[in-house]
Amino acid sequence: MELPEPIRKRLGDFSRTVFITQSRTEDRFKSLGHNDDVISCLPLQMSLYFNAYYFPLWWVSEVVVLHLKYPALPDYYKFILITVLILMTLIEAIRLYLGYAGNLQEKVPELAGFWLLTLLLQFPLTLFQLFNEAILIQPLERGVHIVLALFLLIESVTGFVALRMMVRHSESHFHLRQFDGFQELRPQSCLTHS
Repeated sequence: MELPEPIRKRLGDFSRTVFITQSRTEDRFKSLGHNDDVISCLPLQMSLYFNAYYFPLWWVSEVVVLHLKYPALPDYYKFILITVLILMTLIEAIRLYLGYAGNLQEKVPELAGFWLLTLLLQFPLTLFQLFNEAILIQPLERGVHIVLALFLLIESVTGFVALRMMVRHSESHFHLRQFDGFQELRPQSCLTHS
């Protein structure tokens, strides 16, 4: 069963509007004169997608377990765990946004920010909650932290690979643009000297 042509056209227009930035693609086509390869990293995008759905589950289970073990914790661990939970929530929201923007829109600074937040902040905080026995780790907590740590490990590796690919791609296009500009300018400079 096929969609009627007007609905298909509207869906196509909508998807082009949502998923493709018109000014960016027009600039790319004008500057190079041909289609560019898309260099987004599919494994990174899949990991980000599943992580975005997993994180609310992680957050709810973390809050429930923290509520249950809160009376048994020393005061300094109460403060530390609440602070870690708030920090991880904020970092994860920023990190996922930067990962999506950096990977899908092929923006190197956003992807670099995503990778640094993953490697330097989120991963160590997750490992702290996973291996510090003094915070009275519960089985549910250990399970959700292991899954989150696996997501972070996969995202840090694939993010690094995607970042290197994007930097190399940007560098090669920079050199091609310089070469194209040099070719256009060279005949003019030869004519002025003759």
